[in-house]
Amino acid sequence: MDALYPRLLVTRFADCFAFYRATLPPLTGATLVKGTPEGPYANWDVADQAVLVLFDRATMAATLGTIDLPARHAAPAQDAAMLVFRVDDVDAALDLCLRHGGTPAAAATDRPEWGPNLRSAHLRDPDGHLIELQSY
Repeated sequence: MDALYPRLLVTRFADCFAFYRATLPPLTGATLVKGTPEGPYANWDVADQAVLVLFDRATMAATLGTIDLPARHAAPAQDAAMLVFRVDDVDAALDLCLRHGGTPAAAATDRPEWGPNLRSAHLRDPDGHLIELQSY
């Protein structure tokens, strides 16, 4: 049984699939277990534990009967959630993510106020989800 099962609801499924297919293996060691760029579902695991699942937002909305509601809160707005990946090299991980469709949100920087030797960078996946890359 998975203790955690992080699932992102995405509107740009194929773009997000390509981004995570290219970045999750080197960042986390995760392998694609199920899914294709066509969606509506894909998951990556490490040692039979879910690292990330993508699910098509419209498919979930149809399931819940909320298809007529807006897909997002009005922009601009603060983020409500963030994926955090602990990596060996924040700068290299950020470069990898940006090369595969991520967009920068905050440059890689040392953050001693967050913890000893902590370094982080922030970016967004192709659907706009906030990601933190950190090492310490």
